[in-house]
Amino acid sequence: MRRSVGVLFSTALVTSSLFATQVQAAPEKYKDVRALLANLAARFPAHAKVVSIGDSDAGLPIEGLAIGQGPVKNLVVATHHGNEYGSTEVAKALATSLAESPILGQTIYVIPVLNTSGYDLRQRWERVNGSYFDANRDYPGPCGGEGPFKLKSTAALARFMDQEQIVSVATLHTWSPAVVYPWGFSTHDLSTPYDDLFLQLAQAATVESKYQVGNSSEVIYPANGTFEDYAFWKHGAWSLLFELGYTHTPNDSAVKEMIRVNVPGIRRMMEQAPRQRAEKHEFTGTCDLRLKMLDRHDE
Repeated sequence: MRRSVGVLFSTALVTSSLFATQVQAAPEKYKDVRALLANLAARFPAHAKVVSIGDSDAGLPIEGLAIGQGPVKNLVVATHHGNEYGSTEVAKALATSLAESPILGQTIYVIPVLNTSGYDLRQRWERVNGSYFDANRDYPGPCGGEGPFKLKSTAALARFMDQEQIVSVATLHTWSPAVVYPWGFSTHDLSTPYDDLFLQLAQAATVESKYQVGNSSEVIYPANGTFEDYAFWKHGAWSLLFELGYTHTPNDSAVKEMIRVNVPGIRRMMEQAPRQRAEKHEFTGTCDLRLKMLDRHDE
């Protein structure tokens, strides 16, 4: 089926402006995130352990928590963009929830921070040798991107996807409330063979949050080289992009609300997702690279 690319839903700018003047939550450093992961592994040694997917360009290990011992391996990754600390907080809360109550039959890897240097600086971009890169445009895809793999972080995550044979992915961002699915790059041919299943997973993930759900390009805008499209296109992983909350700078109460309404939904997504990768995940449409102009690099 052929669809036209939509424009951002009208409430996005309004809701963002309402929260723009809120006080930010107290800043935290990446070392504090690593300390939390180590603490959870120490508290729940039977089914939680710290893992590293590799080092970032800043020379820091990109760490996550492996939770559970089941054969189905799923992934939650946050903070491709270093300024989106709200996504880190949701990932930390999810890791705690899963460590306290693992999902049977699964091993879930939770990586709270992919962009380690950007997180410490509260900066969207990842800096390498004096240049700045958007980590969530650094993956290969059928319509290109801004990479691929100019960053060690994205290359490490891609290797990890392949190494662990990840089946389902939740990639966490902040900006304006939505949960969306592929395809989300420069094409008018947005449908996959699994639109109905993707929609069901997105709806399951938003029972508490009531976030908007739908195709990524239609709800947000087309963007080439994103992880969520790469995960499905390359591996057939069931990938959903979570845009959490209403701003990149949530205060403490807003962060608590993001956690309250999203942790149950992400758990539910993982519980209901298929146990095997999609068979039909190739892109068979046509790229329209003029649509790259719609990418604002703000989601």
